[in-house]
Amino acid sequence: MTPNPRAAYDTDVAIVGYGPTGLVAALTLARRGVRVTAFERDADIHARARAVTVNDWTMRIFQDLGIDERIEKVVEPQRALRWVTYDGHEVMRVEHPPSTLGTRGTRPRFYNIYQPAMEAELRRCGEELESLRVRYGAEVVAVEQDADGVTVTARDRATGAESRTRARYAIAADGGSSPTRKMLGIPMLGDTVDTLWVVIDCRVKRWWPDRDFLTFWTDKDRPVVDIALSAGNHRWEIPLRPGETEADFPTSAEVWPLLEALGVTGDDVEIHQHAFYRHHVRAAETWRRGRVFLAGDACHLMPPWAGAGMQTGMRDAHNLGWKLAGVLRGELAEGWLGTYEAERRPSADFYTGLAVGLGRVIKQEATAEEVAAMNAVPENAVTPWEPPLTAPPVLSGGWLRGEQGDASVVGRMVPQPVCGDVTGVMARLDDLLPRGFVLLGADTDPAALLTPEERAGWDALGASYVAVRPRPAYTQGPGELVDLEGVLLPWLARYGARAVAVRPDRFVAAADTGGLAVPTL
Repeated sequence: MTPNPRAAYDTDVAIVGYGPTGLVAALTLARRGVRVTAFERDADIHARARAVTVNDWTMRIFQDLGIDERIEKVVEPQRALRWVTYDGHEVMRVEHPPSTLGTRGTRPRFYNIYQPAMEAELRRCGEELESLRVRYGAEVVAVEQDADGVTVTARDRATGAESRTRARYAIAADGGSSPTRKMLGIPMLGDTVDTLWVVIDCRVKRWWPDRDFLTFWTDKDRPVVDIALSAGNHRWEIPLRPGETEADFPTSAEVWPLLEALGVTGDDVEIHQHAFYRHHVRAAETWRRGRVFLAGDACHLMPPWAGAGMQTGMRDAHNLGWKLAGVLRGELAEGWLGTYEAERRPSADFYTGLAVGLGRVIKQEATAEEVAAMNAVPENAVTPWEPPLTAPPVLSGGWLRGEQGDASVVGRMVPQPVCGDVTGVMARLDDLLPRGFVLLGADTDPAALLTPEERAGWDALGASYVAVRPRPAYTQGPGELVDLEGVLLPWLARYGARAVAVRPDRFVAAADTGGLAVPTL
């Protein structure tokens, strides 16, 4: 009999922490057949809504997990962002253009969420996966590793009993204070802002004008974040003044004057709860120690102004998850895991910097030149310009081949219009494409553009080859698609590409403009 290499392990991947980052990691792995055990010290979902938004990139990840329709039922489209002063002057506005990444209906770019509701739905999705086991009330007290695996020791918070779980890899998604990161001896570098903010979560009792704007009230003394959440919830975030402390706001009665100063009354909302926090600008020195990876707040903390903290963690989890699954299934080399931090750290740094810049606007610290620079349209740009907050995602490093930049398609996420297949089915691109690596050809068979060596390299990765035909054309072979909305072919033409190699996460890894050979690790 052939020995089962999995028999020596209780699970393939241990995940410490089962918040949004841990959930997406678990779903990404388990849906690819990987055995996952998640450890969550708390039995219940955190009651306070910390994150407030998701965008179409995150929704495309949910689509990959097969759960986007379910999530869309517990979120709501976001109208726009605006920065205004108390006297009504609008400093800046960011309109949300329609999504190019393929969400349903009117294709919104951003959604308002109520995190406890979304998180509950994500947990229900996990309950349906046989290869995913979750241990609630289990506090991880030790993480030890050797050349072959990781041993996680967890203590049951109800009984005190300890157990050991052997895994091939582990992911620490246990938040900004991350006990696992501390066990690994990885320092967190950066700063914490001294200002203390009060977060006031409310239930809406009646609609008021422009409630569906995400509004930043800019003021040097008392800037305010005014956010419509989904499911009839609303939030205000207000900084405490020097001399004010948490002790000054023990109950809702003391909080009400802060809202009343904004014109909000008991006729509009009822206060559900309030809490306090400080902003952090921190990142872990490294995101990996041996067979243990950090993800989400465990490896980066940013101010809330870009609405990207939770989402950055979920994107970490998806990036690491599909690669780790490929390695565990023997489809990808172990070296793929080295691309995780190379691809995700620049994205986390970008959103952290963006959040810091937007924070300067709301606190009226930004100069007029800085505000203008945020909205400056570059001259002679090939890519249509959008503000950084709404621009489609781009990879700036990692598993890519060829030059990057405004005029290059490499590193960009493929847009997702509705397409047709050879049988007449019409659906979003990702729903029609084969899973895994795909080479797309602009009205041509992409395999015909490859050398024998290049073809062998993509075949070794299990790649598929798909010709995309224009709408007024016949398909010519099995597996072809038709660009019904006239989006894909013009997008490729903009960058002069006849064929692109698309990764499982739908980022372009290579194009014929710079060579279609498989990128090196």
